[in-house]
Amino acid sequence: MAYQAPVNDILFALRSAGGLDQLIENGVYEGLDLDTVEAVLSEAGRFAGEVLEPLNRPGDRQGSKLVDGTVVTPDGWGEAYRQFTEAGWSALPCPEEFGGQGLPGIVSSAVCELWNASNLAFGLCPLLTQGAIDAIHIGGSEDLKARFLPKLVSGAWTGTMNLTEPQAGSDLALLKSRAVPQGDGTYRIFGTKIFITYGDHEMVENIVHLVLARLPDAPEGTRGISLFLVPKLMVNADGSLGSRNDVVCGGLEDKIGIHASPTCVMNFGEKDGAVGYLVGEENKGLATMFIMMNAARLAVGVQGVAIADRATQRAIAYANERRQGRSMGGGEGPVQIVEHADVRRMLVTMQAMTQAARAICLVTAREADLAQRASDAEARQQAQARAALLTPVAKAFSTDIGCEVASMGVQVHGGMGFVEETGAAQYYRDARILPIYEGTNGIQAIDLVARKLPLGDGKVLRCYLQDLGAIVKDVRESNRPEFGHMGERLGEALAALGEASMWIGEQLKKNPEAVLAGASPYLRLFGITAGGCYLAQGALLAARDGVETDAARYVGLARFFAENMAVAAPGLAQSVMGGADSLMSIPTSRLSI
Repeated sequence: MAYQAPVNDILFALRSAGGLDQLIENGVYEGLDLDTVEAVLSEAGRFAGEVLEPLNRPGDRQGSKLVDGTVVTPDGWGEAYRQFTEAGWSALPCPEEFGGQGLPGIVSSAVCELWNASNLAFGLCPLLTQGAIDAIHIGGSEDLKARFLPKLVSGAWTGTMNLTEPQAGSDLALLKSRAVPQGDGTYRIFGTKIFITYGDHEMVENIVHLVLARLPDAPEGTRGISLFLVPKLMVNADGSLGSRNDVVCGGLEDKIGIHASPTCVMNFGEKDGAVGYLVGEENKGLATMFIMMNAARLAVGVQGVAIADRATQRAIAYANERRQGRSMGGGEGPVQIVEHADVRRMLVTMQAMTQAARAICLVTAREADLAQRASDAEARQQAQARAALLTPVAKAFSTDIGCEVASMGVQVHGGMGFVEETGAAQYYRDARILPIYEGTNGIQAIDLVARKLPLGDGKVLRCYLQDLGAIVKDVRESNRPEFGHMGERLGEALAALGEASMWIGEQLKKNPEAVLAGASPYLRLFGITAGGCYLAQGALLAARDGVETDAARYVGLARFFAENMAVAAPGLAQSVMGGADSLMSIPTSRLSI
């Protein structure tokens, strides 16, 4: 079943949850209009369907390989990447002064979904490059920007992010990689990094590594980490390429999924040390790296949406082709399995969850845009705070959804989903990394309750809940019979979220362990409440404007989500507020073998 880019669904989410019409009208996106956005999405969807998707399954089977010290990507990968860069897709959201097109992040996020839905393993390469561009653009010297950004923006070079070490996963305080100053403004980097996506490959002439390391006199812990730019090939002052730097790929990880994406062990300084350049200030590398990380976390959330949409498309196609059993309404069998109530339940759940996660990601991208583009400083500050609040939700909720929807896709296929022939299993395998990398979802939940809820003494969250409350109020006052109990169920979910949020605020100082015990259910509560409200916002727009033939579908999905999924909110709130005692009553000694 060929990939069909969900251009209409994305445009609808951009207009309803993302508020794109109003943003354009208010001049936030100067020079942009809906026709341009639709044209960009349509062309990106064509490229994704015609160029990237046909490589997905063959790439999964062939995988990337390390040959004579160089990573070789699957057949067709290099040509696809050449077409990708020649079409200008790599430059879409990048700064114009370095050759980019300067399109807003909300549009870039929407396009990013198409790359990752059609071919997640391919989509990871430009995702990491974009993060490197952001970090260098904000933290790099004028010389580094001039030498490296034009090539990265054009896609002639790609970028990586090097954090993790064998002894230091999420705990970056344990990093041991060293950076030795040379007295000429350069540093020699020594150390090993693992899980480096596209750390080496043959598709481009140079790779730019962003590497965390410690200076000799650096303080202990995360306060002593600096960020360095380490090119695979040295770059001369005139921009030409020089000798090979002392950085090599020491091996490839054998993974559950995303086989075509090379996940490398990178060795820096096996000889005299890899030449690196400081990005930002000494011992303040994490601040710059987190620019890259936060952008990547939203992008990974979009990957969750992407894989969910692709798994849903394949499941719907299969359910309309496969005939088995008889309909409970009578008639001759066998019938298409889409006629069976439980299969229909799974398919509608997959669609509703995907739409909800997409809305959350696009709203987060919008707030990140406003933090840069809003007309006054106060508005920019408020948007920055809201983007910070929503980023862990966008990353964790959407990637959990990606796994759940891909799993349902396998279930819809039945036994045929458990074999590789149908392709359903690959989405499940590929999706499983998403809740893990760029900060596990448990870490996102901790970040949400411990760092983001207290922003502005809770004002950021309160304002956000008020905005969700306004949506619920509009739904209730619409009195539309086709909305069913949407307003009531969302009102109950919002009340549960408010109650749990207040409890967390009270307990953070008194009993932080209890708060952390409920962090993951709280993030889920936040996600289903926000997602349900955004779907309801879409239902209001669809009911008012018609939205051609899809109006009934958007209303139906919003109602289904509210009446079948948002109803879990009160139970999740109870788990947040009352689940710690039962958890902590089980000592760790009982968890040993």
